[in-house]
Amino acid sequence: MSTTQVTPQRTALYDCHLEAKAKMVDFAGWEMPIEYAGIRKEHEAVRGSAGLFDLSHMGEVFVSGASALDYLQGLFSNDLTKIEVGKAQYGCMCNAQGRVLDDMIIYRFADKWLVVMNASNREKIVAWMQSRLVAGVDLDDQSLRTSLIAIQGPKAQQLLQPHVDVDLEKIPYYGFSQGKTCGLAGIISRTGYTGEDGFELYLPWNEAASVWRTLVSLPEVEPIGLGARDTLRLESGYALYGHELNEEITPLDASLGWVVKLDKDFVGRDALKDYKGKGVARCLVGLEMEGRTIPREGYTLHHNSRQVGQVTSGTFSPTLKRGIALGSVETALRAVGTEIEVEIRGRHERAKVTRLPFVKGSVRRA
Repeated sequence: MSTTQVTPQRTALYDCHLEAKAKMVDFAGWEMPIEYAGIRKEHEAVRGSAGLFDLSHMGEVFVSGASALDYLQGLFSNDLTKIEVGKAQYGCMCNAQGRVLDDMIIYRFADKWLVVMNASNREKIVAWMQSRLVAGVDLDDQSLRTSLIAIQGPKAQQLLQPHVDVDLEKIPYYGFSQGKTCGLAGIISRTGYTGEDGFELYLPWNEAASVWRTLVSLPEVEPIGLGARDTLRLESGYALYGHELNEEITPLDASLGWVVKLDKDFVGRDALKDYKGKGVARCLVGLEMEGRTIPREGYTLHHNSRQVGQVTSGTFSPTLKRGIALGSVETALRAVGTEIEVEIRGRHERAKVTRLPFVKGSVRRA
């Protein structure tokens, strides 16, 4: 029996990646750079100076209309009434059982909203939003018309500033502005996924390559692939959908209770309220290995000769020079300093629960 091969999509920056001799892989149906000069070197470039990321595979859906706020409030776990125009908010969309369909960032404009979602969940979330559409709300999926470039690192602001027409100092953490980058109109935001300071540039799809080439040519900016993006986000303790989050767990199980506002109504709220009332069974913790071993996703976790959870993401930390992991464990084991054993190739290796983030970067928190 023959099987149909699906050709991965390519971003508008594909040729730029080939020019930089990137190693390309299939990620969420997109042909994306996994690394250029090497994951560790790219990781250190972001921690020490600045790195450039192609995030154009992400989904962007604009929501407008008289009922847009009420509509989004009914789908989103966080409370959008708490943010002003020019600000953004992180949260989740859940199913009726309170399980996570996706985590996302929503931006508030004067006359519309922008929902930015994970590439792997774009079609699912767009269909979910359309299935719950109400009168007075319009959806405009601009995912395939929007290129997204991120510049991250302690030097990101000083390196980007000469190329934009807005004062980056006035954009707060989880804030954004409309402006031009290298003469190209778009959105400039300050969120990030590395733990370092930085900005996201939402640009017209077919015109973004010129911006990429300008910024990546700067002496202190390196192109960064998905490999270093993952080690950076893990050092920062950030959840990744498909690892820490999925449709089998609730945001409460992933220690995201801070983005779940149970005093407002949204899909999944009743199930989450009931679950919280009974006691949340699991939580997400940071684990730091005591030896030289490296924990990996799926490795089982043990405490007092009993299996108590599993690793959701694990890696060698280029900054700490040791193995680190995020793990799902029984809530009673969440205290910093709790000893946990990671089963690695039949051996139980020692680790301890540690405070997150593993590494504190230059990100400007409110």
